[in-house]
Amino acid sequence: MVLNALSHETRLAAFRQLVQVGPGGLPVGELRELLDLPAATLTAHLNVLRAASLVHDQREGRVIRVRANYLQMNTLIAYLTENCCAGVASCDPVALCAPRKSGTTP
Repeated sequence: MVLNALSHETRLAAFRQLVQVGPGGLPVGELRELLDLPAATLTAHLNVLRAASLVHDQREGRVIRVRANYLQMNTLIAYLTENCCAGVASCDPVALCAPRKSGTTP
């Protein structure tokens, strides 16, 4: 369910924004503006992310603040890392997936 929730470009963009802003999260309206989405569209995408426990929200007066669920994100990362390379002990996903330095070729 978690990977399915992140498989849509808009949901992935929303989740990335929330991860990047940190634990304070964002008001839904600000997230909507950053992603340039209609309110109903963002609501539908946030509902999918909520169902996967990737985000949670909190009402602050008239504002709803949405935050990334870092525990769920870290659980997913741990699962993917644990199952990397079919369990081969010498698999080092950090080294294999490390970004290249600017100006280098693969």
